[in-house]
Amino acid sequence: MTNESKYPLPLEDDHNRVFLSAWREGRLSLPHCTSCNKTFYYPRLHCPFCWSDEIVWKDMSGEATIVSFSLVYRPNDASFNDEIPIVLAEVKLKEGITMIARVIADAEHVASGQTLKLVSGTSVLTYPLPTFERS
Repeated sequence: MTNESKYPLPLEDDHNRVFLSAWREGRLSLPHCTSCNKTFYYPRLHCPFCWSDEIVWKDMSGEATIVSFSLVYRPNDASFNDEIPIVLAEVKLKEGITMIARVIADAEHVASGQTLKLVSGTSVLTYPLPTFERS
């Protein structure tokens, strides 16, 4: 994976390789258990609901709603310093799965209940992990 971004890259392994590959293509793909028919986040090799290893990957719509959010003023990596405050949110995907995600928006314009869409196009390569923006 080439680093076309100023941000640190996530470590890629057997647990998240499909997830990260999909993101580099502009898709949000999450693990889905064929045993109990549940989709989940974060990527792992076994279903957190039934412990099955019968996992396939499903593309999500990229539509989400902010459940809750926090503003980060002290990021873990200096590459984010120019973007303070960073909006970190619990988002609920249209498909019902919740996940923690970065939201690209001015902090004063973010609110719970707000609809989001997955960042797409050339912006995908800028962010090392799935990121949303206001729709």
